[in-house]
Amino acid sequence: MKKDIEIPIAKDVYVAIVHEWGKDFLSKDWNAYIINNRVSQIDMVLIVSKGFDGDRKTATMRHGIGVVEGKSSEKIELVQEAVLALNNEFFVTYYADDKLYEKRFFFEKHSVSEKNLRPIPILDKQGVLAS
Repeated sequence: MKKDIEIPIAKDVYVAIVHEWGKDFLSKDWNAYIINNRVSQIDMVLIVSKGFDGDRKTATMRHGIGVVEGKSSEKIELVQEAVLALNNEFFVTYYADDKLYEKRFFFEKHSVSEKNLRPIPILDKQGVLAS
C-alpha cells in the first residue's frame, strides 16, 4: 500500500562549490564537494552532475565516492569557469541507517561567484552552498 511506503528525508548532507588554490594548474579553481555534517558515515555515495541552460548542456558526469565519514567532506569534481554560467545540478544518492536517501542539489546560473562566497563549515574554506 502507498501509505506503508516510507520515503526518508535526506538531512545534514550538502553540496558546495569552493574557490581554492589548485596545485595541479597552479591557479584558483572551483571545486565541488559533498559535505557530510551527520555524526555517522554515509555509504555507497553516488553523484550525478550536469550543467544546463536551454539548448546548452554539459556531459553528464557520474561519480562513485564510496564512504564519506561523519563530519567530513570529499571532493566531487573540478568545475570549469564556463560551466558556472549554466544551471548546475548534483543528484546525490547514499545509504545511511539501512535506508536509501537521495537529494537533488541545485546551483542557479551565475550564482557561484566571488561575491557570493561564504564560509563553508567542515571544509573551513570559502564557497557557495547548493539550494
